[in-house]
Amino acid sequence: MAAAVTRLPRPLVKLLIAVKRVVLRVFRSALLRYVRAEPDPSLDPDRKVFILLVSAWGMGGTIRAAINLAGYLADHKDVEIVSTYRRREEPYFAFDPRVKVTALDDERKGATPRRLRPMRALLGRIPSALYHPADIRKHNHSLWTDIRLVRLLRRQRGVMIGSRPGHNILVADLKVPGLVAIGLEQMNLRSHAKNLRKAMLRRYGDLDGLAVLTDQDRQEYEAAMNGTAPPMWRIPNTVARVEPPRADLSAKRIFAAGRYTGQKGYDMLIPAFAPVAAAHPEWELKLCGRGRDTEKLRGLIAEHGLEDRVTLDGPTDDVPGEMAQASIYVLSSRYEGFPLVLIEAMSKGMACVAFDCPTGPADIVDDHRNGLLVPAKDVEGLTAALMEMVADEELRRRCGEAAVETAERFTMAAIGPRWDEMMQALLQERAGRA
Repeated sequence: MAAAVTRLPRPLVKLLIAVKRVVLRVFRSALLRYVRAEPDPSLDPDRKVFILLVSAWGMGGTIRAAINLAGYLADHKDVEIVSTYRRREEPYFAFDPRVKVTALDDERKGATPRRLRPMRALLGRIPSALYHPADIRKHNHSLWTDIRLVRLLRRQRGVMIGSRPGHNILVADLKVPGLVAIGLEQMNLRSHAKNLRKAMLRRYGDLDGLAVLTDQDRQEYEAAMNGTAPPMWRIPNTVARVEPPRADLSAKRIFAAGRYTGQKGYDMLIPAFAPVAAAHPEWELKLCGRGRDTEKLRGLIAEHGLEDRVTLDGPTDDVPGEMAQASIYVLSSRYEGFPLVLIEAMSKGMACVAFDCPTGPADIVDDHRNGLLVPAKDVEGLTAALMEMVADEELRRRCGEAAVETAERFTMAAIGPRWDEMMQALLQERAGRA
């Protein structure tokens, strides 16, 4: 289809693009008018919370954090996770049975009622009129998901929480009269593409509130938005309380988990581990994940002669179980939002080594007390830290004990009340304006 379009005369291509933009603007205007109907006065604004996700059934830190939050709020709220799409029968992370989970586009065979299939097929081919095109997940959204979303939110009262820039902008743009609009930022501002960052800084001012993960994030947004920032709360992500057994601090295994992409920095970790492997032949490195860099990483392993010392496993359903069989966790990321997996490793009593990347590790790791913190992208420094942790079992045990105490600060029992405080403050402000 794309190839056929490129063969059309350039003036015609420009005309088609212009027509497409006009049509999407018309749809957008109609959808916004529809969703901004007066809220149902019989509904209690203190009860309902909507949390928007791209895929509630998938894996990743954003999804895990949202499911943890939903479970906490379900103690005293009616919580509904709204997932843009669904492809799996079972979720990667278990849902709390009290939380309703709705898929706007259920892609499983036979999931869409027969009478709706022609409409879904047609509208699913039309790009979203509501989701910002600069967000990399734009391809998961369509006019079909737009219509399903506005029908779900129309006349509702309560709180609506986004979970990534595209959804945060959407929440701000919808301006549903009965819903407090909260954005949740999972990554640091500088990690976003320039055109998306511009849209965020322009549109986030229409949010009622913004939750960020670190004080550094809050400062950056305040400076970049130059007086137009919404009220902000620093609310770190949380981990579920991890059950025993703890990590085996005598185990001669270093462990890391996450996608095989440039963000996670395994292309730096493997060379950093090579001198460790040479000096300590009984030690191994195990990585769990998947991603587009798999073959690149296999090449690095071969280049350094580490085929028998580094294991590339696929994603695991039991990260805590893998952590229990290792003693050192290493975070080699180029950037993070707030690394839940690092806190999870600490909750297992692992001795942790982390790059001081933006953002999160410096908020978690107190160097030589509960782990080792290495300057960002310093491969030689990472080698030195791993060498130190490998050679000193007493240091591993000391850091592991302190890490467990640190992890307690990031459980939902500790962080959840901050969400309650934020939502209550914004609901009261909304009531005061009514």
